Amino acid sequence: MEQATATKKSKSKVDPAKKIKAGYINYVLEHGSKPASIFKFVKELKIKESSFYDEFNSFENIERAIWEDLFNETAATIKAESVYDEYSSREKLLAFFYTWIEVLKTNRSFILQSVPQKMKPEFTPYFLSGVKDGFKSWIAEVLLEAKETEEVTVRPIISDRYDDAIWLQFLFILGFWVKDDSKGFEKTDAAIEKSVNLAFDLMGRGPLDAMVDFGKFLFQNR
Repeated sequence: MEQATATKKSKSKVDPAKKIKAGYINYVLEHGSKPASIFKFVKELKIKESSFYDEFNSFENIERAIWEDLFNETAATIKAESVYDEYSSREKLLAFFYTWIEVLKTNRSFILQSVPQKMKPEFTPYFLSGVKDGFKSWIAEVLLEAKETEEVTVRPIISDRYDDAIWLQFLFILGFWVKDDSKGFEKTDAAIEKSVNLAFDLMGRGPLDAMVDFGKFLFQNR
């Protein structure tokens, strides 16, 4: 009797937000589109409309929450790795993107419904607004460490926009993966490696910096 009561209590403690997000994903997968209305959606999910509005006020907010969950899972996974703190900044970004794609793979059918086929990297889709905040906060820490270790070079004005450039890279990789039809998404893996290496090569100290330093030296010692 006590066990039966405990089971009923555990069922009643199901996270309503989690149930709504799972129900939304299932609906989109089964119908190939968003629900026509919140009324129809909650009716199919067998919950009260007031319960829906306690958690979300639109389908767009559900999508934002779903994508934030994917990002949080990715961030938690890489930070849980025992060698994470030993990674260089370049390796941390590589680890993030490789893990991000692995997480996305488990939800690819839904993501293909969510991400527009002609996504423009210069525009952040509404459903990624929350992810953008979380990612830029995370990459800011990575870049700060990179500047301290001189893995990237501090440049006037430009270095303050490194995080914006890497966010564009985030959008590029997502759009590339959505269209990737190679076995095991091996082309996406190559795109990640090449784009991250290029980004850090550009942010790192290069011939242009040496030329600027030499120019300053000549100016100061003319």
